[in-house]
Amino acid sequence: MIFSKRLVILPIAFCFLNKADFNFMKKIFLKPGRDASVRRFHPWVFSGGVKHIKESISDGETVEIYSHENQYLATGHFQQGSILVRIISFEKTVIDQDFWISKIKNAYDFRREIGNLQDNDTNCYRLIHAEGDGLPGLIVDVYGKTAVIQCHSIGMHFERMKIAQALLEIYENKLKAIYDKSAAALPSKYGTTIENSYLFGHLDNQTVTEYGHQFFVDWESGQKTGFFLDQRENRNLLKNYVSDKSVLNAFCYSGGFSIYALKAGAKLVHSVDISQKAIDWTNQNVSLNGNFKWTHEAFTADVLKFLQATEATYEVIVVDPPAFAKSKAKRHNAVQAYKRLNALALKKIAPNGILFTFSCSQVVDESLFYNTITAAAIEAKRKVRVIQKLSQPADHPVSLFHPEGAYLKGLVLFVE
Repeated sequence: MIFSKRLVILPIAFCFLNKADFNFMKKIFLKPGRDASVRRFHPWVFSGGVKHIKESISDGETVEIYSHENQYLATGHFQQGSILVRIISFEKTVIDQDFWISKIKNAYDFRREIGNLQDNDTNCYRLIHAEGDGLPGLIVDVYGKTAVIQCHSIGMHFERMKIAQALLEIYENKLKAIYDKSAAALPSKYGTTIENSYLFGHLDNQTVTEYGHQFFVDWESGQKTGFFLDQRENRNLLKNYVSDKSVLNAFCYSGGFSIYALKAGAKLVHSVDISQKAIDWTNQNVSLNGNFKWTHEAFTADVLKFLQATEATYEVIVVDPPAFAKSKAKRHNAVQAYKRLNALALKKIAPNGILFTFSCSQVVDESLFYNTITAAAIEAKRKVRVIQKLSQPADHPVSLFHPEGAYLKGLVLFVE
């Protein structure tokens, strides 16, 4: 394997630093009784549980966690905030190149076991899902021959070159490009000092396949890593409900649900998003998958205003908004927004219609989301039955010890 000059020099330098850190790694001691969650393998150490820090620690440093009795508990990345340390190992170990190869190979083998690597109809999937794969702060999505890295912690971004080198080794010659898209996902004080860039190779944004459906993915300027891979199974489920029906795809982004509906025989599909770029991608993806000139129409509009203004009713509606709340402080406002949005959607569904509704706000748990949709149905004065509860796919795994990782919640509802 031939690496760029940058890819060779930086990992070696980091490797020596981390070996030194293993011998002289700074320590954080927890308060009495505040080590229970770490002993249960929860990957977060909260600032309120820390007894004392003997030395000055900078954001991104790799540190060791100890009980108040000086017993080693874990190793992780330090970053100022309510979550002070994100744990990457519960075993005392050197965080070197072999560590990253082992962790990423474990995630790779898991995807192979669940079939992501052998599916000829799908060549895009999530390889690393943060805490679900024991690597808090790291997302890696694979789009054909390109891997897109997104770091959500400074410490993980410091390790990006070793992560890239591990990916190249594990995938052998299958990857042609690795793109780092972390700037917007990191704290602004650090994120504004870096630029998204290719760590290896270069490939223009490309078309990928998902269950035989074609999608153009723009990982450089698109949301997240370019495409919402977490809705794959839910998009595939939608096709069972749309044949010869009218469909509204609200917050359509690049048209994922719209494409599945069109190819499954929907008689009419309307796609709505406030972003003109999203609508352009949607129209591009519609064209990639067939001639749907007479059955598809896209609207650049605020979804709430669109629902309030339209006189149309639909037999199937998909409501997949962005996260309305990213912190507990904003949870109440988010719940009200979900209620208002779903009440409007329920009023626009024809009798015996179907609603697919979602929340990707981690701070809005499944029970709260369910109760919010119940309140929306009461407000809309519609009789509603639950057909199915939905979540994220298997390549977005949830650690048994980190239930917070179950961020995507959805309901399929029958509306009388």
